Amino acid sequence: MSRDDLTVRQRAVLFALLGEARQVANPELEQLIGVRLDGADRRQLNARKYVESTKVGRAYLHELSDAGWRWCAQELASAPGERAGSLERAHYKVFGLFARHLDAAGLTLADIAAPAPDAPANKEANKEANKEDNKEDNKEDKANAADLTASIETGYRSLAATAGEFVSLRQLRLRLTELTDRPRPDVDAALAAMFTSQRINLIPQSHQQALSDADRAAALRIGGEYKHLISIE
Repeated sequence: MSRDDLTVRQRAVLFALLGEARQVANPELEQLIGVRLDGADRRQLNARKYVESTKVGRAYLHELSDAGWRWCAQELASAPGERAGSLERAHYKVFGLFARHLDAAGLTLADIAAPAPDAPANKEANKEANKEDNKEDNKEDKANAADLTASIETGYRSLAATAGEFVSLRQLRLRLTELTDRPRPDVDAALAAMFTSQRINLIPQSHQQALSDADRAAALRIGGEYKHLISIE
């Protein structure tokens, strides 16, 4: 599919969702890049399976689909369109440099893209993204995050025979139910933050046929890829 089939606004949305690597509400998307994804633009990207959109209340939440991740990866290695301006041409020079680095290192976008540690962890948080945070609430949130991080590390070390050994997220989630009563969105956000800060390693199961339904349900989706195994040094 030609790049020229997509408008500049649509391409901007795809790259913004790539950078966030999570669900993003329309108000937050407007804060990030100055536009919302709605109307014909949303319907077109949904129809092409590049973006998955969910309506919560009166707001839409958007996230890159697997096809959207593939489009972004291909676009990084592409030349600018014939109608591209000077700034866009310069951007594609940088995109090409980035794509060549990933290829030389044997990496994919899924290896490096993850939600920021302070990104909204769930749909309700996305709806509240534009409200000012209360300082006391922030202190409490940081303390809760530290406690949850410690529980994840404790749970992992009770399962792994040695540091760095991979154990399943299914096993870890079961162990966490004994250590904390935090809901899954909080656990997922903590895992994503630890992955981003390189405190843990998350990888997919190489033999997909070996996965049980419980393994699949326990997986964490990061960078358009489902991760099933965790290790901590």
